[in-house]
Amino acid sequence: MKYRELGNTGINISEVSFGTWAIGGSWGKTSDAEAIRSLEHAMDKGVNFFDTADVYGDGHAEELLAKATKGKEDEIYIATKFCRQGDIFDPKNYSYEQVRAYCEDSLRRLGRERIDLYQIHCPATEILRDGAIFEVLDTLQSEGKIRHYGVSVETVEEGLICLENPNVKSLQIIFNMFRQKPLETLIPQAYKKGVGLLVRLPLASGLLTGKFTSDHVFEEDDHRRFNENGEAFNVGETFAGLGFKKGVELADQIKWIGEGRGSMASAALRWILDQKEITCIIPGFKNMKQVQDNLSALETKPFSGEEQQEIYRFYEEKVKDFIRGPY
Repeated sequence: MKYRELGNTGINISEVSFGTWAIGGSWGKTSDAEAIRSLEHAMDKGVNFFDTADVYGDGHAEELLAKATKGKEDEIYIATKFCRQGDIFDPKNYSYEQVRAYCEDSLRRLGRERIDLYQIHCPATEILRDGAIFEVLDTLQSEGKIRHYGVSVETVEEGLICLENPNVKSLQIIFNMFRQKPLETLIPQAYKKGVGLLVRLPLASGLLTGKFTSDHVFEEDDHRRFNENGEAFNVGETFAGLGFKKGVELADQIKWIGEGRGSMASAALRWILDQKEITCIIPGFKNMKQVQDNLSALETKPFSGEEQQEIYRFYEEKVKDFIRGPY
């Protein structure tokens, strides 16, 4: 395992870390026993950072992490998120009293005295622009309930707003071969300011594994079925904003990336890690094989400058005009 510093926090986290939305729910059938085995396997391989949220399975993902990391609280860093249990547009949802309650509930489920990284979970843009929420987080930090805080954002604009606050230590962004806009301004500016960058949806909800055909049908409780067009939450959180059939078509056009790199998925993850500004990727998983597959990116051959240019041209000419929703 290789490690990179989370911004300027002094915390070094594994380049390949993991998100826990899938084991919490909304990604089809899961097994708690398999989730625990998978978490333990990841830690055995050197993974020391996991991302979760209070709404992943209504706190179930946090509880699974508590079980898997019991006794390793000083070795394994956990980032969790808040705000989406309430109305993300209502300023009252971000009051000190409400956020402290969210925080204490997460601490209880995680079995911890302090959260390593507490993130605002894709709030309304106006909440970030107002900035009062950052004062609330400063207070929780001074009370010792959180170590550092960051923001999970939906758009480049939101990320740039957050960079204006010097105490924001990380941004969680959607970034992959189908979603390259952050490369233009957000990623370099965050890096310059010493802000860590956590990449979610590195495989565009599985499109960049190359394993899907256009007639694939997802399970009813899988967000890739019920949120393809943004019916339940931001459309960008599903297939990076692409329609499923279009995404499959585009994935087929870029399968060459997997040649000599083991698999298309490993290559897609390697491409992200080739960006020196990125702190880590946080792919999801539901079983041990998916953990192993994601970790294989560490041994995958980097992309040449010429290949990087070809991938960017592909995004510019074939992909970006089909991304829906603000990004």
